[in-house]
Amino acid sequence: MARIRRHPKFDGIYQSGPSNLMRLYTLNLDRNKTIYGERLIDEGEKQYREWNPYRSKLAATIKANARKIFLDRNSRLLYLGASSGTTVSHCSDILTNGIIYGVEFSPRSLRELVQNCADRPNVIPILADANHPYEYSSLISDRVDVIYQDVAQPNQTEILIKNIHRFLKPKEGKFIYTIKSRSIDTTASPKQIFAQEITKLEKAGMQILDNVSINRFQTDHTVIFGRFIEKK
Repeated sequence: MARIRRHPKFDGIYQSGPSNLMRLYTLNLDRNKTIYGERLIDEGEKQYREWNPYRSKLAATIKANARKIFLDRNSRLLYLGASSGTTVSHCSDILTNGIIYGVEFSPRSLRELVQNCADRPNVIPILADANHPYEYSSLISDRVDVIYQDVAQPNQTEILIKNIHRFLKPKEGKFIYTIKSRSIDTTASPKQIFAQEITKLEKAGMQILDNVSINRFQTDHTVIFGRFIEKK
């Protein structure tokens, strides 16, 4: 097996192999436990978890050459659409001194998230509808550094904007937004939908910093990276 080494761009992320066959990893915060059947690799006292880009859109953006992902060991992250914790758990591995507020609407998925992250002290699962941020605002003690949203709803951009206004640190806070075009409109072209949703963000005062297509890993998906400047 190829040697595992630090990723040259991203804090808390590791890789092996040449660029065309690169595999991604995070250091397992909950040793010997897997979340979705991922491979575990022991090297001395360290245990790496392979990060599958076909199961995690954030891993897919890294494989698709995202410039920055805005996460480091100290980040405070609001994760909207946490599901059962696949990507949340890898973020937990990265944010060793940070915290993750994982918002999930489905009680079944939240139960799995609680079970999967029971021994991850930096993950706080929250049962709530991301469309109504006031419902969980009392559970988030301070503004966050990053909002990650993976919510498959027709009004997903409006949901993100609401949460940005309520929770994201002004100016220096960043967002990572996975857009699934078919959740918004099944008739229009994905390219048209992505452009439409980016325009909504810009009109709401967001600056787009990167736009990464992950279509080879997740059909009809793109991931938008940006920050909130001011409302126009």
